[in-house]
Amino acid sequence: MDVLNQFKKASRIQVIPVMLIPVALGALGAYVWTSRFHIGLFLLTLFGSGAAHLFSNMVNDLWDYKNGTDTEAQEHVDAISTNSGFLTKGIWSIRKFEIVTWTLFGIAALCGIILSLISGWWALLFGALGGLIAYFYVAPPVRFGYRGKGYSEIAILLSFGILPVMGAFYVQTSTMDLRALLLSLPIGLLTTLILFNHHFLHWQADRQAGKRTLVVVWGEKRALTFSRALLLLACLSLVACVLAGALPPYAIIALLTVIPLYLVYGRLKDSNRSEAYLPLMGASTMTTMRCGGVLILSLLVQGIIQAF
Repeated sequence: MDVLNQFKKASRIQVIPVMLIPVALGALGAYVWTSRFHIGLFLLTLFGSGAAHLFSNMVNDLWDYKNGTDTEAQEHVDAISTNSGFLTKGIWSIRKFEIVTWTLFGIAALCGIILSLISGWWALLFGALGGLIAYFYVAPPVRFGYRGKGYSEIAILLSFGILPVMGAFYVQTSTMDLRALLLSLPIGLLTTLILFNHHFLHWQADRQAGKRTLVVVWGEKRALTFSRALLLLACLSLVACVLAGALPPYAIIALLTVIPLYLVYGRLKDSNRSEAYLPLMGASTMTTMRCGGVLILSLLVQGIIQAF
């Protein structure tokens, strides 16, 4: 593999839309609600948020490897590993992996500092909080992703919903708006659902490695019930956004994107092999991407309508 392809695989860049979508939603919300939009600030926010997300992916791989979680997942018979494999397979040394990881952090931090100098110190606060969540998700001494009390789900909702949407809105306007908080919930809950569902792929290996996700704590049956509840909450929050005026009425068609995911749940039993959860993961990811795309398109259309 060449250097670029190695970086793309090590950082798992294919999942970066889950960060770029909420940033786009926050910036478009600013345009639709306040008529403010600066393309340069938007691109810098995208670039910085993207670097922060890739840092999060890599620092999680780094600490999961050091904690033995990824090795356990690779060796467990009924577990599907979701890490990049660059450490467990020895493709990169730990030193090289750390250098790339912290370079991404430096890029994200620099973007946050520049944005805070232009838009206000809240921009840096949003970024700093996201960075702390990304690092201590699996890093000691906090490791709240290992504690199984819902901390990791709250962290994902913040990191991929509330912080990027409200942060992108603030960068454009230097103000806060309750509508931005509302707008962050549908995409944030759907992304939380992706991260929650991916635990089903290796929950038994997580249990042996001491990683107490909610799937480990509750077991499959109860965790699947909670997974369905998260999907319902995401749908209800989308309806609330429309009713509150955060989204135009026609954005309600985004609910159609959850149908394939809903159908997947119907094919799952109370107890399943890890492979049975691959369709759930795929459907969760596609639902998030498609729903986010529809919401972005609806705000774009609304902005165009208002311009005329």
